[in-house]
Amino acid sequence: MGLSETNSAIANSVVLVPLRSFDDAKSRLSDSFDAQQRRVLMRQMAETVVAAAHDLPVWIVTDDRDVAKWAAALGVACVAVGVHGLNPGITIAAARATAAGFSRIIIAHADLPFATDLRVVQGSGVVIAPDRHRDGSNVMSLPSGSGFVFAYGPNSFTKHRTEASRLGLSFTEINEATLAWDIDSPNDLRTVLPQRIVSS
Repeated sequence: MGLSETNSAIANSVVLVPLRSFDDAKSRLSDSFDAQQRRVLMRQMAETVVAAAHDLPVWIVTDDRDVAKWAAALGVACVAVGVHGLNPGITIAAARATAAGFSRIIIAHADLPFATDLRVVQGSGVVIAPDRHRDGSNVMSLPSGSGFVFAYGPNSFTKHRTEASRLGLSFTEINEATLAWDIDSPNDLRTVLPQRIVSS
């Protein structure tokens, strides 16, 4: 599929990027990297994900003032949801995207260091680019206003596929190497990122 066809297929989509804060980002890396290193890492990965949206509008889903300032400096919109937890936050942000008139919603995690183009996650129904373990839903695209119940957390890929079936929506898995690697452990970080990032 050419770029013009891809753009047509995902027209009127918005990208939601949930990002709770930089201060407590990636706490599972705390045994190997200090708070400032984790902040630098998270900020750089998030900027990579935002850039991978290309011409699609991006909403950063956060209630954190520091993240909001960062987003404003990038010229990216923020959505404050006023709730704790990824699933409630995305539910509110998705409802606002629906109310704003977007026909499709793309949800991308902020910790994808190799992301280059989120637009490859496109199609009808629910489309997911899972992590390399086929456990998490690194990038998901779905029609707005579908009543989809989000189940981010362990085994979310299977749970989201089941939810698509419950709603009678088609399901497509996108195997895209640049979107499959997220950062959950120090080993992930040392394996995939330049040393300059973890030592900044």
